[in-house]
Amino acid sequence: MTIDIHTFGCRLNIAESEVIKREAAAAGVANVAVLNTCNVTAEAVKQARQTIRRIKREEPGRRIVVTGCAAQAAPDAFAAMPEVDRVLGNEEKLDARVWAGNGRVAVGDIMAIKTHTARAADQLDGHTRAFLQVQNGCDHRCTFCIIPFGRGNSRSLPMDDAVAQARRLVENGYREIVLTGVDITSYGADIDGAPRLGTLVKRILRELPELARLRLSSIDSVEADADLLDALATEARLMPHLHLSLQAGDNMILKRMKRRHAREDAIAFCDQVRRLRPDIAFGADIIAGFPTETEAMFARSLDLVDDCGLTQLHVFPFSPRPGTPAARMPQLDRGLIKERAARLRERGDRALRDHLDAQVGARHRVLTERGGIGRTEQFLPVRLSLPTDHGKMLDLTMAGHNGRQLLAA
Repeated sequence: MTIDIHTFGCRLNIAESEVIKREAAAAGVANVAVLNTCNVTAEAVKQARQTIRRIKREEPGRRIVVTGCAAQAAPDAFAAMPEVDRVLGNEEKLDARVWAGNGRVAVGDIMAIKTHTARAADQLDGHTRAFLQVQNGCDHRCTFCIIPFGRGNSRSLPMDDAVAQARRLVENGYREIVLTGVDITSYGADIDGAPRLGTLVKRILRELPELARLRLSSIDSVEADADLLDALATEARLMPHLHLSLQAGDNMILKRMKRRHAREDAIAFCDQVRRLRPDIAFGADIIAGFPTETEAMFARSLDLVDDCGLTQLHVFPFSPRPGTPAARMPQLDRGLIKERAARLRERGDRALRDHLDAQVGARHRVLTERGGIGRTEQFLPVRLSLPTDHGKMLDLTMAGHNGRQLLAA
């Protein structure tokens, strides 16, 4: 039987799941279900545990290995589940030697990892876009965030390795590469010469003229460097879409989150980038119901959608993570948190509909994916009118939308 990977969470996990499959196969592993978990919210951990139990019910003979951020942060909790055969840490999951071992728990000290080595997969099954991991970990300690406990401190892939991996992906037929990491705008601080993300972006585009599209995953706007802004202004192949880690729109809440930007900084950044790249689209992560958030404070997060011109929101109801400072702050009622998250999503849905309205009649270059959809330069989904193979680049006119997707003529 095969190695089945169940991936939770971010693009980083998607990219690493392909490496897991390769390394486990190299070690001779078979008949195993691997859960590559996420630890961002309590709900993500709950979903992983439910999936473990479901797999064991449906396939009692299948071995189950749990890895990823939730396993790294709480290995004993997963090892205590009778359905689980092995628990591997975030570094160990990428090593065939560990997969060849037999220990029930193999989870090392993630904070002791100082370098980011080239272990990328050259093929990503089921994905039209390739995810290239150029950075891992985070040196910041936002009060709500558990990610550093699962990913360790920030470390960057050497630039030569990043360019070489990008070249292999292009040679394997990928038209679009997404640069991923935990905090990609911190890229380069730990390697020789301290290059910035903008330097890496420009070099990939310069050395790979055959790459049709380069896209960035979530960025921290306060860390955006001058070269990155220049690339957005001058490089058509760098896609006009940025997903921002904003988290809140009120300055007191941002301070209590230990974020490094103010509301005014976020608005100024969006205004600046829009002047440089008028066709830019912005998405953002925003948390609803952070401890001590008043209705007036929440209203500033709602207003941030319009003030920054956000069109694609990822809304997170606040989830206290054990061991974080925010978990010790005065908590809001769960019902109120859910109600605010619903209002924030509704505001985001309205902004998206307005953005889709503005695209009707426009012509976009669309990269086709599986399932009869494609993506515009601004990452908007497009429902295709005719069956088309994935990985094709098509110039299409937008005939309408259904509130979530553009409809191609």
